[in-house]
Amino acid sequence: MDIDCLDYCLTESERSQFEEQGYLIVENALSPERTEALTGACDRLIAEKRQADALGPHDAVDIPNIIGKDPLFLDLIDWNTTFPKAWGILGWNLCIYHSGLLVTPPSDPQRSETETSVAWHQDSMRVNDEIEASPRPRLSIKIFFFVSDMSEPGRGNTLIVPGSHLHDEITVAEDGHSSPEGAIPLCVPAGAAVIIDRRIWHSRSINHWHGTRKMLMMGYSFRWLLPKDDMTVEHLYPGLDPIRKQLLRDNPSNNSTYAPEEGEAPLREWLQEHHPDAAAWSTGKRRQSFRPDIPNVTAAP
Repeated sequence: MDIDCLDYCLTESERSQFEEQGYLIVENALSPERTEALTGACDRLIAEKRQADALGPHDAVDIPNIIGKDPLFLDLIDWNTTFPKAWGILGWNLCIYHSGLLVTPPSDPQRSETETSVAWHQDSMRVNDEIEASPRPRLSIKIFFFVSDMSEPGRGNTLIVPGSHLHDEITVAEDGHSSPEGAIPLCVPAGAAVIIDRRIWHSRSINHWHGTRKMLMMGYSFRWLLPKDDMTVEHLYPGLDPIRKQLLRDNPSNNSTYAPEEGEAPLREWLQEHHPDAAAWSTGKRRQSFRPDIPNVTAAP
């Protein structure tokens, strides 16, 4: 891994923003050249999906499990401007659990807006029903890479309610179209990335623009959490460096994801050499709480 990535480690102000608001914008995460190359790779997958599923020009396209479909997508798992922020939030015992290409074309002018509903939700589905905690635990984050210009609203922007990651429920209008109080569209230019806490309440929106919204997603979780998609990546293992192997779940054993011994957590070992403070986060040291109603705590030694 390129040591230059340490220039993009999570800052204290970014940590506060993420803990308090549940999202973080990373400007200029991708160069214009990389954004253009990713656009071409996305367009290829979109064309294949439309043909395979007989989708029309106004149908949304969701393609999961994309990492093995193009080397450009593989590069995003440890991208230098975003990956340090992922380990800054989740720690070194992390991996990829989900990836995807999310596409929202212009809305069908022949279709009434009342036929199209928003779907406000927190990620992880059954986790939110079955885990006994309030607020629900973070468990995972997603990084969205925008390859189309989302700098203005009305372009199929992702909608979020800042700060809602600390609330198990929000009030949503029964009409199925209105946004809850405090909702905002994520307005960012092509080449930007947005990191979201899986618990933040969010939704798609209608694309009134002439262009198509194209957004790539990389989901990070702890290594002991099962993946959400098929993670068809085993064919990549022989050509991966140790950190990428960790990120794509090439683990020596299941137990190594719970109690990694020396040599079983490559990112930790890399950080021990290059960024010891980040490597020090262990089972004997908890993160400080950023909730104003919960005191900061440290686990007993």
